[in-house]
Amino acid sequence: MSMSDPIADYLTRIRNGLHAGLKHVDIPSSKIKRKISRILLQQGFIKKYIILDDGKQGIIRIWLKYDENKDPVIHEIKRISTPGKRQYVSVDELPRVKNNMGIAILTTPNGVITAREAKRQNVGGEVICHVW
Repeated sequence: MSMSDPIADYLTRIRNGLHAGLKHVDIPSSKIKRKISRILLQQGFIKKYIILDDGKQGIIRIWLKYDENKDPVIHEIKRISTPGKRQYVSVDELPRVKNNMGIAILTTPNGVITAREAKRQNVGGEVICHVW
């Protein structure tokens, strides 16, 4: 079965895993999903992730992060640009998520980066998602 928006599926699996209180979630791998996982790890939204070889495209196993009260560290993870409605921004229009308490992840000519990094590099791009 083909999937029309694999990034939305990736974000939904993380969201559902957090709501269910799961320790980790398994997601079919792709280059962009690996890069998003790397950013989530660097920004402290997940504990860790590994790539498992399944003989096909691979699987990303993401360990979800909770605070001391067992509440998810990720309060909201939201898809912004969809295949039916792409959302591009210039460097002057880069989004601020929850007054810079969250992050916006963009795909730019310089790769998949956060909005803060895009501002430093003076590039715009397609807004993939907001996380806070």
